[in-house]
Amino acid sequence: MNDFRRLWQLDPSLEFFNHGSFGATPTCLLQTLREFQDALERDPIEFLAPERSLEPKLDHVRQRLAATVGAHPSDIGWVRNATDGVNAVVRSFPLDPGDEIIITNHGYNACNNAAAYAAAQRGAVVRTARIPFPLIHPDEVVTGIASALNRRTRLVLVDHVTSPSGLVFPLRKIIDVAHSAGARVLVDGAHAPGMLPLDLNELGADYYTANHHKWLCAPKVSGFLWVKPPWQHEVRPTVISHAANRQREDRSRFLCEFDWTGTFDPAPLLSLPSAIDFLNSLLPGGLAELMRSNRELAMRSRDLLASALRIDPPVPDSMIASLVAVPLPPLTTPIAGTERDPLQLRLRQAHGFELPFFTFKDLGCRVLRISLQIYNDLDQVERLADILRRELGLTRQ
Repeated sequence: MNDFRRLWQLDPSLEFFNHGSFGATPTCLLQTLREFQDALERDPIEFLAPERSLEPKLDHVRQRLAATVGAHPSDIGWVRNATDGVNAVVRSFPLDPGDEIIITNHGYNACNNAAAYAAAQRGAVVRTARIPFPLIHPDEVVTGIASALNRRTRLVLVDHVTSPSGLVFPLRKIIDVAHSAGARVLVDGAHAPGMLPLDLNELGADYYTANHHKWLCAPKVSGFLWVKPPWQHEVRPTVISHAANRQREDRSRFLCEFDWTGTFDPAPLLSLPSAIDFLNSLLPGGLAELMRSNRELAMRSRDLLASALRIDPPVPDSMIASLVAVPLPPLTTPIAGTERDPLQLRLRQAHGFELPFFTFKDLGCRVLRISLQIYNDLDQVERLADILRRELGLTRQ
C-alpha cells in the first residue's frame, strides 16, 4: 500500500482499479461534506433558500471550477452528473422530424439512451459512428465520425475520454469537422476534469458536461454543464422549477434554472473547492503534476498488461490519460447482457481486484479497463499481469 492510499477509505484488502466509475472520495472531503450538511440542518431556510445564502455559495464554487476548466463562470450550470447534463441538452435541442444525432460505438450507454429518447420524441434519428478498437492513429476517430455526417446531422454527441476504452478523443478535429457540416457538438466529458488539462473557452464545443466525483474526487453527487452563450436560452434542466417564470435582471435564466431545480443537498457541490485544494496539495506541482503522474503510471501499466497478454499496445500514446483498456481473448461461451464476465468475477472473488470489463459487440472485442489514481501503484499492476497470465494460460516469456 502506498502512502497516498491512506488518504482514502478504500478497503485495504481490495485492489481498487475502478476510480473511473464512481470515483472515490478522500476521507478529509467526507468530513467537509458532513460539515456542510450539519450547517444546512442547523438553519435549513437560510442555507437552502437561493435568494439568501445559497446563491453566493454556488457562485464561489462556480468561480473555482471555472478557473480549473478554463471557462467563464456565467457559462456553467449545475447538474447531478454528466448523464444529467447530456439529458438537459438533448431534450432541449431543437430537433425536427428526420434530423439526426450522431453518437459513437464507444459512447456511454446512459447518454446514448438519452439521445435515443430525445430523438424518438421528435421523430429524429440516432446514427452510430463506428470507431475501431484497437486503432493506430487518432484520425481514425475523426474519419469514423466524418463518414457518419450528412446534411441532416444536427448534433454530434462525443466523449472526451471514452468510458469502455479509455481513449482521449481528438476533440478539436472532431469539433471542426462537425461544425463544417453544420452540426453542433455536445461533449460528454465525464472523466476529463482532474484527468486532463481543460480550456473550455478555447475548445470550441457547443456544450460540455462532466462529473466532479470522478477525477476531481469530490463527493457524489455533482457535476457541471457548460453551454456556449448563444445556446443558453435553449437549454433547460431536466426538472423545471421556480426559475422558469421568475425573471431576474441580475442573473440569467440559465444560471437560475440550473442553480435550483427543487429541494436538494448542495453539500457535495459546495465541497468541490476543497476537493480542488486537496488535489493541488498532493504533489509539489499541484493538480498539473498529479495528472502527469497518473498518466505516466497509466502508460507503464499499459505496457505491463500488453506484455502479459502478448499483444501490441492497442492505441497510440497520445490517446492515453489515466484509463487503460486492453483487449482480451474472446469468450468461448457468450454471456447474457446482465451477467458479469467470468474472468471479472474470478479477479474480484479470488484475487480482490475491482475493475470493469466491456464488450464491443459490433467489433467482436472484449476489453479489461483499469483506472490509475495516485493511490494505485505499479506493484498492483504487476500482480494483475501475473494473475492474467495464469488465468488465461499464458506463460511468462
